[in-house]
Parts: sequence; C-alpha cells; structure tokens
Amino acid sequence: MEPIQVISGAVTKLPRADVDTDQIIPKQFLKRIERTGFGEFLFYDWAQEDGWSLPKNPILATGPNFGCGSSREHAPWALQDYGFKAIVASSFADIFFSNCTKIGLLPVVLPEEEVQALMEAGEGEVDLDKLEVRFAGRAVPFELDAERRHRLLNGLDDIALTLQKGEDIEAYEAQRERPGPVTLNL
Repeated sequence: MEPIQVISGAVTKLPRADVDTDQIIPKQFLKRIERTGFGEFLFYDWAQEDGWSLPKNPILATGPNFGCGSSREHAPWALQDYGFKAIVASSFADIFFSNCTKIGLLPVVLPEEEVQALMEAGEGEVDLDKLEVRFAGRAVPFELDAERRHRLLNGLDDIALTLQKGEDIEAYEAQRERPGPVTLNL
C-alpha cells in the first residue's frame, strides 16, 4: 500500500445519494480473485446511460450514504483501480469506509454543503497530514481516527501492520513450540 500525504487534482462529480456497492461494481463482475481489473466495470449499468461521463481524476466527490448495500470489498477495489485516490462525501456506509482505508483509498467526510462547494470548485487537495481539504482558497477540516490515519500515512495494510510485530510473533511461536501432541492423562 502506498503512503498517503496529499492527494491533489481535478474532482470528478457524482451527485447521487445512496450509491450502493452493487451500483459501484455489479455482481456479475465479482468472479476475479485478484484486486485489479475491476475499474473497467465501475458503475457499469450507469455507464450505459446516454450522457454518462466519469472522468478519471484523483478525487471523487459524491452524495451522502456512499457505499451502502452489501459489504463487498470489490467496490473500493474498483474505485481505486479506476484511478480514484480519495472519495469525499457527507457520509459513508461503515463497512465500505473501513474497506477503503484497508487498501489505501482515502474516504473523507465533509458537511454536504462543503462537498457541493468542492464539486463546484472542480479541483482540490486532500491533505491527510493536516486533516483538511483545500479548494477555492479555503481549507475545510475533516476527522479520521488516529489509527486509520497512521496506517494511511505510513502505507500499512493489515499484513504490514502485523509484520511490524514480527519479533513478538517469533518469540511467542518459539515459546509454544513442542515436539509433538500433548498427551492428556485422564
């Protein structure tokens, strides 16, 4: 996972509320075992609509309750594979939010009026270190719990976080080693 400091660039607008994970990546595309290759199927059904446009920018600004529905991990994978690095909305489904942070996709919660202002600005900067979104000459603060922020700033996924405890794990394993099964005297 790549560390995140600042994500800057153009903003893709998706002014829709209650976007569920089946809309983000429909079920018929969930047969892959890798985390890559899902981006081409992002919002597949909506992409068939006349006038649909979803520019590949680093920041996606969208409506409230983004990522609701089933808890599929494929939805954040598809968004990241498409090219998004940060998603800004007024609210997210809890499991979706967590799944994003586990892969290095930064979900940012701002008040709805600030999300709308970011969409209107068309470009911005998400600063994870300073916990603020900057656009149109303004800086809007956001919150992220310390553990998730630490993980994202340092590029630590679950495996990397576990490997930081390598010496402790080795010591535990060495302590519990035995030559064979334990015989119980009943």
